[in-house]
Amino acid sequence: MSNAYPPGPPVPSAVQTALYARWRGAMLRAAARRYGDVFTLHLVAPYAENLVVFSRPEHIREIFAADPADLHAGEGNRLLVHIMGEHSLLLTDEDEHARARRLLMPAFVGSSLRGYRTLVEAIAKAHVDRWASGSTVHTLDRMNELTLDVIMQVVFGMTDERRRDELAPRLRRIVNINPIMFFGWKYPRLQRHGPWKRFDDNQKAIDELLYSEISERRAHPDLDGRADVLSRLLAAGSGENPSDAPLSDAELRDQLVTLLLAGHETTASALSWACHELAANPQIQAQARQAAHDGDEKYLEAVLKEAMRLHTVIAATGRKLTRDMTIGGYALPKGTVVSTSILLAHQRAEAFPDALAFRPERFLDGSVAANTWLPFGGGVRRCIGAGFSLMEGTAVLREILTRYRLSLPAGVTDEPSRIRNITHVPAHGAPVVVTADNSVPV
Repeated sequence: MSNAYPPGPPVPSAVQTALYARWRGAMLRAAARRYGDVFTLHLVAPYAENLVVFSRPEHIREIFAADPADLHAGEGNRLLVHIMGEHSLLLTDEDEHARARRLLMPAFVGSSLRGYRTLVEAIAKAHVDRWASGSTVHTLDRMNELTLDVIMQVVFGMTDERRRDELAPRLRRIVNINPIMFFGWKYPRLQRHGPWKRFDDNQKAIDELLYSEISERRAHPDLDGRADVLSRLLAAGSGENPSDAPLSDAELRDQLVTLLLAGHETTASALSWACHELAANPQIQAQARQAAHDGDEKYLEAVLKEAMRLHTVIAATGRKLTRDMTIGGYALPKGTVVSTSILLAHQRAEAFPDALAFRPERFLDGSVAANTWLPFGGGVRRCIGAGFSLMEGTAVLREILTRYRLSLPAGVTDEPSRIRNITHVPAHGAPVVVTADNSVPV
C-alpha cells in the first residue's frame, strides 16, 4: 500500500490546470501512458487541488460501490451551484440527495418514458422535416435546437410558444457559458461587472420565467392529466417515505435547470457524433437505416451507445473523500477528489478491442462488461435521465434515417473534439450532407 499520492505530471499546478481545461483528453491520455492506470493531477481553483484519476473497471466499481457518506459527489461539483442551485440533484449528498432522487425517479421510469415518447417523436419529426435535401447540416447546432425543444416541452411542459421563445435564448446562454465565468464565481467582486453581471441578469430572468411557470402549473386544474416531467414532479411527495415532503418551488427550479444542463447538450453532442460516424461508415449506416425502417430500436440504441463510447461527452465523475480512505491500494487523505475517468475507461483495449473503431455491435454481442461503459456514471449517482436520453436519441435517429442518407462533406474525413463548458463536442459542429431517400432498404 502506498502512503502518498500516486505519481503524476511534475509540471506546476497552473500549467496542469491550463492543459486540463483546454486539452483534457490529450493530457489524460499522455498521463496514462506515462504513469499507468492511476495517477494524480495537482490543479488550482476552480478545479480540485489533488485529483487522483482511476480508469480500471475494478477501481471504478470500488468507487461507485463505496458508502455515499464517505465519497461526496455533490462537493466535487460545487462549481456548478451558481447555475444549478443549492438543491440540484448533482450538488447534494447523503440524505438530501437520496430524498431528491426518490422524488424525481418516478418521472423517469419505463412507464413514464413511454408516455413522453410520442411528443419526442413529434418534435424530432418537425425539426428533421425542415432539413433541405442536398444541404450540409451542422448537426451539433441542429441537435442542440432539437433537444432544447424537447427539454422545454417534454420536461418543462411549456405549451405557450411565446414563453418558450422568450426562454430558449436565455437557456442557450447558460448552456454555452464561457469558462471565464468560473473565475467570477471564485472572486465575487467580478460579478458586478461585464460578462459576470450579464450572466447574473440572465439568470434572474430565467428564474422569473421558471417560477412563473411553476406557479401557474400548481394552480392548473388538470395537473393530474398532464404527462410532462414538471407536472409529475409537482405531484411527487408523501409517498412510501413519510419524510419525503413535496418539492418546494426553489427545489423544482434547481432540478429543472439541472435536467436542462445534464440532458440538453450531452444528448445533442452524442447525436451529432452518431450522425458523423454514420456518415463516415456507409456500411454501418445501411444497417442503421434498415433498423430504422424495421423499428429495430436495439440496433439504433447500439449506434448511440457506441457514439457515446468513442466520443465521450462527459470526461469523468468526481467524488470528494470525507475521511481518509484506501482506494485502489492507495491511502488517500480526506479532501482528495477521486476521478473515475470515463474517457480513459472507454478507450481501454482490454475492455473494447479495436477501441478506436466505430462498432455498434459491441453493444449487441454481450461483450461490454460492467464498469467499462460509463456515460451516465454509476452507483447511487447514476444519471436518472439515462433512460430518457437513450429513448430520445433512438427516436431522433429513427426520424433522420427513415428520411435521409448521410455523407461527409467534400474534404471532411475526421471531426476533432473540443471542450465546451463541461462537455466534449464536435469541434466543427459535425457537418453532414443530407440527401432525401424515401426508399425502403432491402
